[in-house]
Amino acid sequence: MRWVTRKRIHVNRTATAWLLRRFVDPEAEILFVEPGEVAEAQKRRGAIGFDAPGARYPHKDDAGRCSFEQIVAECLTHDAGLRRLARIVHCADFPEEPMTEPEAKGLWAISQGFTDVGRDDAEIVARATFIYDSLYAHLRRGEEGRLPSSPGDEEATPGA
Repeated sequence: MRWVTRKRIHVNRTATAWLLRRFVDPEAEILFVEPGEVAEAQKRRGAIGFDAPGARYPHKDDAGRCSFEQIVAECLTHDAGLRRLARIVHCADFPEEPMTEPEAKGLWAISQGFTDVGRDDAEIVARATFIYDSLYAHLRRGEEGRLPSSPGDEEATPGA
């Protein structure tokens, strides 16, 4: 499958690219174009747009969800770890909204440096994969009840 989004990625676009390659299509081709070119690239190149004006999965849909949340809700609702990660990505992508997920502040801060350390958007996705893989693994363990859900929880993991 071919996907398209805006250049100079940060939280949601990086997370969505990771989501697509990890859970939707490991061979996904992701094009990074100027914001005004996403809708045209969808038509001309047969791509599915995300996190951009005119995209199939817009920056924020009518329900207030970022593209990561939209794709999880449409394709991956069975995965509790991804549902929680979707809430974290939302909070990090929209920091002006109430910050309900403690991990979101860290994810937002980390993502602000993506374009400073990555040569281009493809490299940013490749380098950020470790971050999202690690956060997802942590969330899955938490969903299985083996880890406290947040720092400071009273019960510790047995044997930790």
